[in-house]
Amino acid sequence: MASTKQTILVPTDFTMVAEYAIEHAVKFSKILKKEILLLHIIKKESEYLEATQAIQALAEATFKKFGVQPHVMVREGSIFSTIGEVSNEVNAELVIMGTHGMIGLQKIIGSWALKVIITSKAPFIVVQNSPKNEKMEKIVFPIDFKKENKEKIGWAGYIARLFGAKVVVFKSNFRDKSFVQETKRNMEFTEKFFKFKEVNYEIVSAIPKKNFADQTMDFAHSIDADLILVTTTKSINVTDYILGASEQYVIANSAHIPVMCINPRPSKVGSFSTSGG
Repeated sequence: MASTKQTILVPTDFTMVAEYAIEHAVKFSKILKKEILLLHIIKKESEYLEATQAIQALAEATFKKFGVQPHVMVREGSIFSTIGEVSNEVNAELVIMGTHGMIGLQKIIGSWALKVIITSKAPFIVVQNSPKNEKMEKIVFPIDFKKENKEKIGWAGYIARLFGAKVVVFKSNFRDKSFVQETKRNMEFTEKFFKFKEVNYEIVSAIPKKNFADQTMDFAHSIDADLILVTTTKSINVTDYILGASEQYVIANSAHIPVMCINPRPSKVGSFSTSGG
């Protein structure tokens, strides 16, 4: 069943990483046949006129460069809440956002990107650079013992079939018996779904006793992956922002691989049910 959502939301602060996000949005909009909405957030009403002129100019420049005409919105608020609010208001299909990584002072921007992501019902694709090419060939799908793993399966299958890409399932290799059983169940569910949907996939196992997030990033880099799929930490708190939930380090990976973040939902797998697509 096709999605009825029509918008790809792109928050912009007019920086280079925001430009990268627009490039990725154009790539997805052409495949998904969705419109792009550029969003700029201001701190006070007196900034509205200047911001409106700037974002309209950006939309025109995007049209001239890519042949895609975005819609625009200027909203007063905070990036930590307003992006999610607008995403939910417009019923966005995706939010594509640039981030500056985790280096020096930019670490604050990179790590707190997670606080922005969890406010939206729609998945986020977080980027640090321009798309490598128009195609998408390899999607890394890390899977471990957490039940939230199932929530990204629908999106993995959907994007793989959309772009004709292969999903590379990167399986954790914990030795704790309870973790082994939960991981096995997640793997069985994943394989059943991918076979049913005729998704091209392969399975690669991680090395035991090594940090799984680090291995995921290294593996994705080693195969020149086009996308990494993760689920965000459920019931995240301030400790996760300070000490670092593992997905925020994947988001800011040094190889600049785009990362798709799926927020856990009580009864859904992304925007697509496991029987839909």
